[in-house]
Amino acid sequence: MQIPSELKERLTSSKKILALTGAGISAESGVPTFRGKEGLWKEFRAEELATPQAFSRDPHLVWEWYLWRMDLISTKSPNSAHYSLAELEKKKSDFFLITQNVDGLHARSGSKKIIEIHGNIFRTKCTGCKKTFSSQIEELKVSFKCKECASLLRPDVLWFGETYNSELLNESIHLAEEAEIALVIGTSGAVGIPVELARIAKSNGALLIEINLEKSAYSSLSDYFFPGKAGEILPELVSYFS
Repeated sequence: MQIPSELKERLTSSKKILALTGAGISAESGVPTFRGKEGLWKEFRAEELATPQAFSRDPHLVWEWYLWRMDLISTKSPNSAHYSLAELEKKKSDFFLITQNVDGLHARSGSKKIIEIHGNIFRTKCTGCKKTFSSQIEELKVSFKCKECASLLRPDVLWFGETYNSELLNESIHLAEEAEIALVIGTSGAVGIPVELARIAKSNGALLIEINLEKSAYSSLSDYFFPGKAGEILPELVSYFS
């Protein structure tokens, strides 16, 4: 992989680094993407199940789908791209990661400074008392009821039609405004907010580096585009940070 000398210099000198990751980075670990044929389950599309309306109509069906996904994700492991970002966090004290993924693979790879902008599939939120819990799959297979108030639990993830957590969104915007380098990894830009974060970073002077299998909604903003798998590109790129 050819890395221009001027980029190497920026990687070395920059302090505030922001990474934006999407489904592509986890697809390299074998996690199916949310969209397209891979998103189908029992002939349902993800967009038909990941909504407040679907949960209201048939919470057991929606939970069946999420438990299937949780079981599947539990068999997967972080890949070299996840581990490279965890290594970058150790190198740069002002590094932060914003992920659209709900699979928890970044945390499992050792990353600690993470904003899970779309939530985490292994957390639940009570529809009654609003408390959040770290939930085990086996517990959920027995009961979807809150231990505190006995109301129905739901996955602590952002569903279609819901608004972003304002605290997480505001923190993400602040990080984008402050970033000197923004890494865009494995995300198509199909969801609007992450693209907007990239725009904010770019408009505030950040260098935008994109790693994707193909061009995306981010590409018109990108200063550097590296086509290919993040697990192959990121380890070398991260080696130039110091």
